[in-house]
Amino acid sequence: MIRLTVRQMLYFDALAQTLHFGRAAELVGVTQPALSAQIAEMEERLGCLLFERGGKSVQMTAEAYDLLPRIESILADIRDVETIARRGRLAMEGKFRLGIIPTIAPYLLPHVLPELKARFPALVLELREAVTASLVEETAAGRIDGFIAALPLDYPGLVEEELFDDRFFLAVAENDTEFASPPVAPDSPALDRLMLLEEGHCLREQALAVCGSVKPVAMASYGATSLTTLLQMVAHGLGVTLIPEMAIGPASTMRDLKTVPFTEPMPSRTICLAWRRNSMRHEECVELAKIVRGLRDKLLPKAA
Repeated sequence: MIRLTVRQMLYFDALAQTLHFGRAAELVGVTQPALSAQIAEMEERLGCLLFERGGKSVQMTAEAYDLLPRIESILADIRDVETIARRGRLAMEGKFRLGIIPTIAPYLLPHVLPELKARFPALVLELREAVTASLVEETAAGRIDGFIAALPLDYPGLVEEELFDDRFFLAVAENDTEFASPPVAPDSPALDRLMLLEEGHCLREQALAVCGSVKPVAMASYGATSLTTLLQMVAHGLGVTLIPEMAIGPASTMRDLKTVPFTEPMPSRTICLAWRRNSMRHEECVELAKIVRGLRDKLLPKAA
């Protein structure tokens, strides 16, 4: 009988995620030689090669790809068992793996993290920042417990809890004369200079939806992965971009940048917390959603 250990499956999952022995070792909190030894022993017990090593690169074999969904399912079940064992004790304790998209993380976390630490000192929060599609996949596989993103998600295997609406404004250069008399109509010709995040970011799709009458060919895409990068480019007169209301406070410290409103009804995105349907972390996710919802006034101060 082949006897794989939970440790080996955890190490396998980490290496499958990172395809890098060093980063996988950091992910699970062990040394690289310890992780390598366990992977090698796992391969020996299974009688097949799981990862092809070539210099600094690591590639999964066909056998590893076949194993991955099964091991993810087993690890998810084990985490559910651990959650059941914690029932009856203080809520929100132990490890909770939370995903969050990049256009929310830097604005939400400074408010949420201190609140969680104060209320639940036994909680160990592990954060994963990634685009929505990756977070949906990782939640469905049980690698993270839940995530914060913008609706819609369009995945039937998730429970979605709405948190608040986050209005969109337009970020422009301080001396941009085309926006001297706001508000701005979503079909304004000046939006031909709209700059977008790279493919995969939901804020890109939301910008296209808000400014739907602007010809896509006229929109400049610079492959930016960060809203902060786009705002720096805007401040230097390279274009304009959408900015969510929760980002206006931090952005107000940037020189040569201003935000202007759209005409009513102002466009917005709905922020949500999502988790696996039938997850054993359901009650904790509901509690987390309640906490984040209670921080709305701090997150969305009245825009100037």
